[in-house]
Amino acid sequence: MDENEFLARRFEAHRTHLRAVAYRMLGSVSEADDAVQEAWFKLHRSDTREVENLAGWLTTVVGRVCLDMLRSRAARREDPLEERVRLPDPIISGVDGVDPEQEALLADSVGLALLVVLESLAPAERLAFVLHDLFAVPFEEIAPVVGRTPAAARQLASRARRRVHGAAPVPDPDISKQREVVDAFLAAARDGDFDALVALLDPDVVVRSDGGALRPGGVVRGAAAVAGGAIFAAQFAEVSRPALVNGAAGVVATAEGRPLSVMAFTITNGRIVSLAILNDPERLDRLDLTVLDG
Repeated sequence: MDENEFLARRFEAHRTHLRAVAYRMLGSVSEADDAVQEAWFKLHRSDTREVENLAGWLTTVVGRVCLDMLRSRAARREDPLEERVRLPDPIISGVDGVDPEQEALLADSVGLALLVVLESLAPAERLAFVLHDLFAVPFEEIAPVVGRTPAAARQLASRARRRVHGAAPVPDPDISKQREVVDAFLAAARDGDFDALVALLDPDVVVRSDGGALRPGGVVRGAAAVAGGAIFAAQFAEVSRPALVNGAAGVVATAEGRPLSVMAFTITNGRIVSLAILNDPERLDRLDLTVLDG
């Protein structure tokens, strides 16, 4: 085995972990794969003979690549046309369970509600929180990535943690109970039963929809507004297929055999507290929905 092949094998042993880091940082599966590939290029160009912990070294490299990508994304969003809701990429699985290849991406209950909150963080805050709180990277290793002291990196993570804990609801753990609530919601929407919908919704429920650049989505708050919108939207879906979306109960709605939307529910104490709806045609066409055919 030559040196390049040995290095490639060592990298492949860490690829799954690195994809999980990048997905939490970027909320995009394709961008996560790009970040991991860039980490491979950096490894191939670097002298790592003195690196004792290759996994840690690669994790910080991926973190630095993702930080640059987040900063570039933030700079582009200075354009007013970019001021819209953009949901993270959903990870869709059949109701029987998560595909083994997706399992690492969804460890630690990385639901869309958490990723949505992470999208609101400043890039350095997101990196400090993800690396430290989700992957236990010491602040001494995070500090040079963000160009701060370890104490300042700790403050970044602390600030992010307060935002996350205040805005990312903790879902009920029982998937079967989640599914009961989602099924009742869909039935009430189809029947036009406004009161039944309101009873299933938290009074402060928040719905975020992402229809893409040509059909900007938005945010709807409050049980009455969300119930009314659900009754209206139910007219357009021919089939609503149950799914797991980022490990939680969700729905893929289709019309004329094509995906119309992906809905990710966050259910706390038996009520829907948040709903993320991806109905961007371009992004929906890229999803692999064959996992629902099993």
